[in-house]
Amino acid sequence: MNYEEIKKLMDDMGNSKLSEIEIEFPDGIKISMKKDSGLKLSSPVPMVQEINSPAVKAPAELAVQEPKLDGKIVKSPMVGTFYSKSAPTADSFVTVGSKVKKGDTLCIIEAMKLMNEIESEFDGEVVEILVKDDEMVEYGQPLFVIK
Repeated sequence: MNYEEIKKLMDDMGNSKLSEIEIEFPDGIKISMKKDSGLKLSSPVPMVQEINSPAVKAPAELAVQEPKLDGKIVKSPMVGTFYSKSAPTADSFVTVGSKVKKGDTLCIIEAMKLMNEIESEFDGEVVEILVKDDEMVEYGQPLFVIK
């Protein structure tokens, strides 16, 4: 199966009333999909928002937090479960005060049983981590503030 066929299958699943499906193809490929509250996941897209930019308008729910969020915001590119470390006994990828470079892993978001590493889009210092381990995150939800 190629990428386009898998993407079409995901779209069809998202538009159907099915909540779970497992498919095993003759060539040994297995695909298992499960809906979680009917939300359709989109492709991961890195999201960065500069809070102090006048051209950017923050959603109403962020307006309350805006004064204390000074820097660039790394947002969740998908719906899933946030993990700050690669394993329960491992150290966190970053902590407040960590220096990061573009491409450094900040966290993992688990979506549909896939672990997606979220990377920094720029150099800087992590000044705030806005979510906790094992917390569900929404598409576009702020995760980190980096200066």
